[in-house]
Amino acid sequence: MNNPPAVWRNLTQEALDAAYDQAVWAPNMEEVIARLAAKSAHARATLGEPVRAAYGAQPDESLDIYRASGGRNPMLIFVHGGSWRVGTAENNAFAANTFVAAGIHFIVPDFSPVDTFEGDIAGMVDQLQRAVKWVYEHASEFGGDPDRITLAGFSSGAHLAGVLLTTEWSSLGLPADIFKGGLLCSGMYELAPVALSFRREFLDLGPDSVETLSPARHADQINAPIIVAYGTDESPEFQRQAQEFVGALSAAGKTIQMVEMAGHNHFEIIETLASGDSLISRKVLAQIS
Repeated sequence: MNNPPAVWRNLTQEALDAAYDQAVWAPNMEEVIARLAAKSAHARATLGEPVRAAYGAQPDESLDIYRASGGRNPMLIFVHGGSWRVGTAENNAFAANTFVAAGIHFIVPDFSPVDTFEGDIAGMVDQLQRAVKWVYEHASEFGGDPDRITLAGFSSGAHLAGVLLTTEWSSLGLPADIFKGGLLCSGMYELAPVALSFRREFLDLGPDSVETLSPARHADQINAPIIVAYGTDESPEFQRQAQEFVGALSAAGKTIQMVEMAGHNHFEIIETLASGDSLISRKVLAQIS
């Protein structure tokens, strides 16, 4: 009997599909997701309901702003995960208390699932680019400093944040260095293996999209210091994604920190952002300050 062929490096189709299936590597996935939603509800209970602002005309094109006291405060924009298909700003406010307590506005955009765009991630990128543009142009209305915007993203949100970090913002009428820092946690930065995995069933990833939307291929366009984080209990493929992206950033001469969280799976690592004392939180807060 012949062994199944490898479809990506040394991975068979079955192994590649498992590598991009979080349920295989995080048996407590639903439990942690429920905790994140509960912590998000707690943030609203303690901070009050966020300012809700529309950055576009569609129902999903709005964002939540958890305001810190004072004026001209730095801002952190958090791009949530969810396999490009699910997730809401409401359930991704779990880290709001951490940043508001440090005098940082915490901003979470809503955006449409990729199914809305028939699998084309570029539609989501367009929405998030317009969300960033809205934050920059309207910062003075809610006490934000447009010259101090940090971007963070988790999972598929880390991929989207990576695309935002490699965007040529000057072509959109914004400063090339609009972001002063970034956190990319447990993301995918090279889409070639993703396009070969089971996710091709809902993603439209042809060669042009893979080229355009793979942040690792455009590391030279990043204009901010970046923190790349992953957990040692994530799939080896997700760990490789982070490590090779760090290599691409280093080769491009960028300022980079790699954070390896021992004993944390895909969902446990981002949960630590809810604590101001966690390693990731401390690094992001230090980057902003």
